[in-house]
Amino acid sequence: MAKGNSSSNDLVFGLDDRPGFSVSTFAALQHVLASFIGIITPTLIVGGVLGLGSEIPYLVSMALIVSGIGTFIQARRFGPIGSGLLCVQGTSFAFLSSILAAGFIVKNRGGTPEDILATIFGVCFLAASVEIILSRFIDKLKKIITPIVTGTIITLIGLHLIKIAMTDIAGGFGAPDLGSPVNLLLASLVLITIVIFNRFQVHLLRLSAVIMGLTVGFVVAWSMGKVDFSTLSTLPLVSVPVPFKYGFNFDLAAFIPIAIIYVITALETTGDLTANSMVSKQPVTGPLFVKRIKGGVLGDGVNSAIAASLNSLPMTTFSQNNGVIQLTGVASRYVAVFIAGILVLLGLFPIIGGVLQQMPKPVLGGATLIMFGTVAMAGVKIIAESGLDRRAMFITAISIGMGLGVDFVPEVLSSMPDQMKNIIGNPLTIGAFAAIFLNIILPEDLGAEESEAQAEEVFSESEAEAQVVVVEPNKS
Repeated sequence: MAKGNSSSNDLVFGLDDRPGFSVSTFAALQHVLASFIGIITPTLIVGGVLGLGSEIPYLVSMALIVSGIGTFIQARRFGPIGSGLLCVQGTSFAFLSSILAAGFIVKNRGGTPEDILATIFGVCFLAASVEIILSRFIDKLKKIITPIVTGTIITLIGLHLIKIAMTDIAGGFGAPDLGSPVNLLLASLVLITIVIFNRFQVHLLRLSAVIMGLTVGFVVAWSMGKVDFSTLSTLPLVSVPVPFKYGFNFDLAAFIPIAIIYVITALETTGDLTANSMVSKQPVTGPLFVKRIKGGVLGDGVNSAIAASLNSLPMTTFSQNNGVIQLTGVASRYVAVFIAGILVLLGLFPIIGGVLQQMPKPVLGGATLIMFGTVAMAGVKIIAESGLDRRAMFITAISIGMGLGVDFVPEVLSSMPDQMKNIIGNPLTIGAFAAIFLNIILPEDLGAEESEAQAEEVFSESEAEAQVVVVEPNKS
């Protein structure tokens, strides 16, 4: 194996080193292990909630294939496209609520599964241009889309998706045994298993916590007769990517919220690539860093357009793979070739998607509850770290309140035209617009005045306490 001159003892193989076959394969398998569930779960959720049925195995195959293609593009870097870092591309959870909303718009009109998928992929393909354009001036965007805005939107995404996870825990939309003790028991088993594996000190076991939780739940559900493999025999041996297999449709009401998420994803990718540069011992300032960020965000947009054309959901860089780099000490971007090969190989065989499609809803819900809760808390963390002054609390409170308000009580928009209702009836759209608008119009010194007043109050209290300390001894 070829070991390069890594600049840090923390890395066994640096960014441009070429590990041998065995080392590359082992490192690639750990990256796949860390990202596999994240890649396929959004597709399983969208397919299950929108009732896409027999199309799900093919969609899962496409999700794996395009993740492999996207990972290769990001690491290999083609011209300005790609970061040149070992960063795995996978299906983004951030788009879930907007994609489901788009699907229901078509479904409520009486659209078939093919119509639903044609609209979803058509809208996602066109909306990817938003991230592609933003990649050219991503450094300027941070002045408008601040951490308060980003954190608020991410929190809204997580909170909205928790409703879907809880419905799955109960048995899924329209289930005849909704809320049965068996369903709740299966979901609890998955939750407990994930928590137990997260307590292990061995990092590899912690990385596999979600996979182990789903595996335990799946096996128990199968032993209870809740899994049916009879349909697997009807699946083709190999899945072949067919560009726009379901057609190409467009809907403005579906486009707007998805376009907004592409903006947020661009900023998230910036953070993930910065973290990746740090763990890979690459510069996080200067021209090379800016080039990597712009290329990485551009790669995100291009890969999402490729994903839509090959019948898969939008993509983003996966932050969990930064932990794998730290664990293995392998930051070589040449490992991405092995990761891409494994993912494409898995995607070629639809039986994998067919087996995963049989995952009982309570089992999937037990895992996604943790995932979506984590998404919400990630947003809260961003808000908290940016400083919760009066201005930030004002923006966050109104935006989350409006977003969850239309989610909880959709009847509030009942008198509006259907087109307008579809646009602002999405909790993410109205919450994002509110956060961005308030962030622009509210003066920055609104929070500064409060901080100054708090400082004066603390100083006054400290001064008073000091005086008491001096007086009391004289009294004695």
